[in-house]
Amino acid sequence: MSARATTAQAAAPQATASGAAAPSAAPAVPNAETTGRRVEEVLDRLARRDDREASDAAEELVRVLMDFYGAGLARIMHLVGSTTGDDGPRPALLRDELVTSLLVLHDLHPEDTATRIGRALDSVRRQHPAEVAEFDADTGTLRLRTADSGGCGCPSTGQQAQQAVEAAVSCFAPEVTAMRWEAAGERAEPALLQISRRPPTAATAS
Repeated sequence: MSARATTAQAAAPQATASGAAAPSAAPAVPNAETTGRRVEEVLDRLARRDDREASDAAEELVRVLMDFYGAGLARIMHLVGSTTGDDGPRPALLRDELVTSLLVLHDLHPEDTATRIGRALDSVRRQHPAEVAEFDADTGTLRLRTADSGGCGCPSTGQQAQQAVEAAVSCFAPEVTAMRWEAAGERAEPALLQISRRPPTAATAS
């Protein structure tokens, strides 16, 4: 289905159970009809500019966004319908990367940044263990420490692990704008401990 067909379907008047057209939403609240018509108007304006490349790019953008939101809604419906337990579907929804990305995108996620960073690390911890060293909310910089997972220590493996962790953090906490890595055991230590490990000098040895 093309982007135009998709938006045209969204713009079709929605009927109520009695068959009558549904009343329009309040002006401040967007709905499928007005949104679909606005998208169609923009695409038509681009088409009239006789710039086929721009028109095709706009249609592709609409299609990508529709696919993204469609996948998110499908995921939500799947989790709502398949989740059981006293807490309902909420925990499963908050653990899901796609659902989380949609909630964060619209500033609707109920959890703070630190909690979502923890969820991101938990989602990949079995294959790529890592832990938070420090998060600076002012700069958006997250310092991560590689955990000792007993792996081979190969540079390529380490790079793949870091990429997987960074991808998860980007989904769960997009406000993290930079990530810095430090090796396991690379912890700040008091100066006194540093001095105590120095070899004895000639003066102290005598």
